[in-house]
Amino acid sequence: MRKIEGLIAAVFTPFNNDGSPNLNMIPLIVEKMVADGLKGIFVCGTNGEGLNMTIEERMQVSEKFVSSANKRILVFVHVGHSSIAESKKLAIHAAAIGADAISSVPAFYFKPSSVQNLVTCIAEIASAAPNLPYYYYHVPAVTGNIDIVDFLDACNKKIPNLAGIKFTSSVLHEFQLCLGYDHGKYDMLSGFDEMLLSALAVGANGAVGSTYNFAAPFYHDIISSFKKGDILKARALQAKVVEMIRILFKFSPIPAQRAIMKMLGYNLGPCRLPLVDLTDAEFILLKESLDTIDFFHLLKQYRESNSPVSLDK
Repeated sequence: MRKIEGLIAAVFTPFNNDGSPNLNMIPLIVEKMVADGLKGIFVCGTNGEGLNMTIEERMQVSEKFVSSANKRILVFVHVGHSSIAESKKLAIHAAAIGADAISSVPAFYFKPSSVQNLVTCIAEIASAAPNLPYYYYHVPAVTGNIDIVDFLDACNKKIPNLAGIKFTSSVLHEFQLCLGYDHGKYDMLSGFDEMLLSALAVGANGAVGSTYNFAAPFYHDIISSFKKGDILKARALQAKVVEMIRILFKFSPIPAQRAIMKMLGYNLGPCRLPLVDLTDAEFILLKESLDTIDFFHLLKQYRESNSPVSLDK
């Protein structure tokens, strides 16, 4: 698989009121991502609450996303699990259903004790689907910090299908070092939506993010403005999405983002415990807060004009 250029949405998993995965909703989500010009989708990751589901449920959800995408957009399946054996089962399944790539966090309860230990664990998972590109899911806030360049050094020849890293860390200089590692050997996907412009500035081409589910037009315009050299416009747009993300983080982020999807007409159902849906009052407050920054108005302008919009009031 070639290096990714563009946006990959870390999609949400829809649930029925009884808590079971709502497989019937998945084709609607995929159609939205296709219509929004996404390059791909990242399934059963943090946003998709994959770690709150059984592996049987994760397999069902992944299979539905893959079949619904039907090769129109890339499908990355997150196969991380606290058990490496279960991760391998998920990796084998992802290959069998036709996923385009797999990704995983390392074990996150008994965490790898060193870079070499981490590589040994990752090699076990990646080797279960040797013909699929494997992306390491680097999220030190959850899985612990490592020297990511040392990690790439240690991966040499041990993980032949290592394609790159989903880099969900704010340490930008490490991201830049990885971009240039071994003459740009690896595909580095920026994982912080609020730092997309910064990532572009140091050479990023692809990104995986949660807010791309509902705010992709803003980010497409950031990328377009950056490529055209209109840095002032790109900065203004990035500042706008940072405002939006700042509002989200006044609530529980995943339930808040699922609530935004509902505001846009995509009722994804309840979260899985221990996540808890927003209360009715919180739902209203979130909507009102987003209205103060003209979020929905600007999003409507993008969709109606199908082109960049002015941030000037």
